[in-house]
Amino acid sequence: MLPSYELVYETYGTLNSDKSNAVLVCHALSGNHHVAGYYVDDMKNVGWWDTMIGPGKPIDTEKFFVIGLNNLGGCHGSTGPISINPATGKPYGASFPVVTVEDWVESQARLADKLGIAQFAAVLGGSLGGMQALQWSLAYPERVRHVLAIASAPRLTAQNIAFNDVARNAILTDPDFYGGDYYEHGVVPTRGLRLARMLGHITYLSNDAMADKFGRGLRSDKYSYSYDIDFEIESYLRYQGDKFAAYFDANTYLLMTKALDYFDPAREYDDDLNKAFATARANFLVLSFTTDWRFAPERSRAIVKALLHNHLKVSYAEITSTHGHDSFLMQHTHYHNVMSAYFDNIASEFTA
Repeated sequence: MLPSYELVYETYGTLNSDKSNAVLVCHALSGNHHVAGYYVDDMKNVGWWDTMIGPGKPIDTEKFFVIGLNNLGGCHGSTGPISINPATGKPYGASFPVVTVEDWVESQARLADKLGIAQFAAVLGGSLGGMQALQWSLAYPERVRHVLAIASAPRLTAQNIAFNDVARNAILTDPDFYGGDYYEHGVVPTRGLRLARMLGHITYLSNDAMADKFGRGLRSDKYSYSYDIDFEIESYLRYQGDKFAAYFDANTYLLMTKALDYFDPAREYDDDLNKAFATARANFLVLSFTTDWRFAPERSRAIVKALLHNHLKVSYAEITSTHGHDSFLMQHTHYHNVMSAYFDNIASEFTA
């Protein structure tokens, strides 16, 4: 329970007269509301999906009104653990409730109500964002015409849950975590968050991508025979960990990974995914990537199978890519062509 909350969001493009061109972009674990473009006072801060969204891009903002938001529990402006609890005058910290994908979709629907949008032309996202898009088709089947689930899954595998638990334990056991109330102590569990990000980053890349980019390259021409950095991959992971720990909140990381673990629409239907999608009405595009071992193509095909079982219109593409799970963030010709073609078809529904 929360007495109130705020959601930070950005919009791109223009909402048409009958509000039929609205597209909701749901972010993945470490994403936020800034999905495209850059700020005038910070031109280096480019939106995390800028390759996909903008004028003339696959999601063309000259045709669509695109909404990006920071999820409830986030650390980029929306109400989350770092926000002030009005009852105490202190940050929520450990008292902030666990949030689920279902909670996020409910809050997103309320945002749509505020904006006067009765139905989205499309709801989409990659990874955890794809799970939210799927949930939209289940919770609000009449409020979304198209759902795009990219590099996603109907639920996590045991291995994925295991990775998330190790990452959380890195944070929970950091001496500076203080049970989640580290704000009051003026510290940040940097070591734990850094390790969590390093572990996560390994799972986002493919073996091919790491081999191509780093191989067994050394920072110098010889081994140091110490526990310092020898290999380029070590340097890269530590850099990514340090960068992430400098801007992301540890409590938010815990919340986001737990939401990943809990998402399982088939759970209430005796693990029958066919039954779970029986209420869906949208058209679907499901995309996977060949080297994504964290959200492997067979997880996407399970979604497709359940949708077809319910006689829903679904398109599926498995994109050949070397980038692993991070492929959905990359500029890839085949991937972007599929997205462009699908969104051109959506645009024809309200421009004809």
